Amino acid sequence: MKSARPSRLSIETPEGVVFSFELATPVTRALAWSVDTAAIVVANIIFGQIAKLVATMSADFANALSVAGFFVISVVYAIVLEWRWRGQTIGKRLLGLRVMDIHGLRLQFPQIALRNLLRMIDMLPFFYLVGGLTAVFSRDAQRLGDMAANTIVTRERKAEIPDIEQIAPAKYNSLLSQPHLAARLRSLVTPESAALAVRAVTLRDGYDPLARVVLFRELAAYFRRLVEFPEESVENLTDEQYVRCVLRVIYGVRQG
Repeated sequence: MKSARPSRLSIETPEGVVFSFELATPVTRALAWSVDTAAIVVANIIFGQIAKLVATMSADFANALSVAGFFVISVVYAIVLEWRWRGQTIGKRLLGLRVMDIHGLRLQFPQIALRNLLRMIDMLPFFYLVGGLTAVFSRDAQRLGDMAANTIVTRERKAEIPDIEQIAPAKYNSLLSQPHLAARLRSLVTPESAALAVRAVTLRDGYDPLARVVLFRELAAYFRRLVEFPEESVENLTDEQYVRCVLRVIYGVRQG
């Protein structure tokens, strides 16, 4: 029987802007986790060798330490990488997947921690049976950890380079006067947020004026949280101008 579960998730902002994300399939997620499992095993082998050297007084203690280390590393590995890499582990990077908040909001550390702590339940009784079946039959391909944390796993967007001169034809970009901060901003912006900003600027004339103000205010606030530029670089910019400047930073437009 074919599942009615959609392969895409559409998120509509309060301003009426709709963004669509392709959901990762359980098979793709399993492949990504197999890569992560290999990385965890390697880390545990190294930890086990260190434990044997440290616990020379008792072989049983060394074995117990190795077993405890395996479970700790298994959880900490995913939590740390998904937090530092904004929803990705080594396996997810290789397979082009990313963990996201189900409402398109910024992914929070408690969500990452919760979804990974509940992984132990999803792995029951063996070979991820509980989590796999839940992901197959749930509406948004979520395992139990995702449901509890309000997260989804999507295929990462490969953003097309837009005609930046058309949508953000600024003659001067004050953000580029701080090249080290501009480089940091470029490294922190996700493809999803960049695509959102491009869509907002491209469709700006079709929005209700009040909705447009709110949308660009929220976008500008998001980008400002990523990197704080000196006041003199941003004091004369409206929220929409700020977003346009950010797009020119992201897509590598240099000063003339």
